[in-house]
Amino acid sequence: MSTDTPTSNRWYLSTAPVLRALVHLCIPMAAAMIVSAVYNVVNAGFIGSLHDSALLAAVTLGAPVLALVMAVGGVFGVGGGALVSRLLGAAEHDPASAQQIKHVSSFAVWGAVLTGAVVGGLGLLLLDPLVTLLGADATAAPATRAFVGVMLAFVPVLTAAFCLEQLVRAEGAARQVMTGLILSTLLNVVLDVLFILVLDLGVGGAALATGLSNLGLVGYLGLWLHRNSEHTSLAPRWFTLSPAVLRPVFGVGVSELFQASFLVVTALVLNNLASAYGDDALAAMGVAVRIAQVPEFLVMGVTLGVLPLFAYAYGKGDRERLRSAVRVSALTVGGLVLVAATGALLLREQLVSAFTADRAVLAIGVTVLTAQVVAMIVNGFTGLLTSLFQATGRAVPAIVMSTSQGVLFIPVVLLGNLWFGLPGIIWSLTVSEGMVLVLGVVLWVAYRGSIDRGLAEGSEERAEAALEQAEA
Repeated sequence: MSTDTPTSNRWYLSTAPVLRALVHLCIPMAAAMIVSAVYNVVNAGFIGSLHDSALLAAVTLGAPVLALVMAVGGVFGVGGGALVSRLLGAAEHDPASAQQIKHVSSFAVWGAVLTGAVVGGLGLLLLDPLVTLLGADATAAPATRAFVGVMLAFVPVLTAAFCLEQLVRAEGAARQVMTGLILSTLLNVVLDVLFILVLDLGVGGAALATGLSNLGLVGYLGLWLHRNSEHTSLAPRWFTLSPAVLRPVFGVGVSELFQASFLVVTALVLNNLASAYGDDALAAMGVAVRIAQVPEFLVMGVTLGVLPLFAYAYGKGDRERLRSAVRVSALTVGGLVLVAATGALLLREQLVSAFTADRAVLAIGVTVLTAQVVAMIVNGFTGLLTSLFQATGRAVPAIVMSTSQGVLFIPVVLLGNLWFGLPGIIWSLTVSEGMVLVLGVVLWVAYRGSIDRGLAEGSEERAEAALEQAEA
């Protein structure tokens, strides 16, 4: 059984009151994500200070590439992190499970680095066709090429950073991840000032600052795991291609890849459709999306932060703890989206006008922000259901949830553009997110019995282990 002391990271996952565990896991996660979202807004301000809509458009057009990079890290990080948390829970009645964590963590990190190197190399070889595919016109193409080219050079670093975040968080060490992300963001701001405002490197400087700050994050998180983790190892000697590791990691992690891949396709379709309405539309979307990320990331802090708690309780076979965690998380998400959406909607004009004085950009930006905030309300519960499926190792519903976002969005946005023009494009995400939530509820009802059976098996193993310990 667990011998963890109160206030230790493991204690929060294992036996702490659920609300206290949520505070420990989710507040640091939300804080780090909000800092990241605020940085995105500040970064847009740095680029906007150059008074060139083409530069803002380039960052918007390059966003799908960054999303794909994060997806590669997510395959190994989310899949590996969920498995690590389940193994930590199982280790309470099966100590042999702890040994497997070294193989999982080593495979996750080095798999992310090697795959990232391949993706980055291919992207650089196909840079010009990629820029065209992203929807850049003749005006935005040079800046887009500079931004995407630098980002591709740092792909192995970015994938490793995202993977390490998930592995550290899998042990319940949310505060350590928050510290690393905040320090990385502060470094990013300093480098932005140097590269954009002092050295006048434009959007290429913004990408370089992001890459270098993530390199610092890799060093921080890797060093923390080496010094503090009892079971995790990043040593290559623990790397394995055993099906016992690959199957559960990819089973859950590939849902992240599918989700990001469809988001990339979604962004490509969106950018190409919106580009027909000029750079003002693209610039407005870029500003509004960054503003909406602040409340959205707050909600994601809960939906992503609670995943280790779900996975640990499931691996341990603790039915009541898992149910309580799901219930409290859902209530928390509901309260957050209500408050955040109300504030963002009431102040939407002031928020957008803080980043642009162009009346055309402002008008479009207010509409985009409204649509994004409404979509956030629905997406909070969708994310919670996806985390539950990932935490319990239910690959099929996790993949269905991830792919449905893109599959449903594409026909909705095409029809929206055909029937309503630019407003149809803007509101298409809101409509498709609502459809995904309905699908998620149906999947939860369908797989609830399977999850309960898995919990029952874990409870039986725990009871057998306790009996053996008592007899000994």
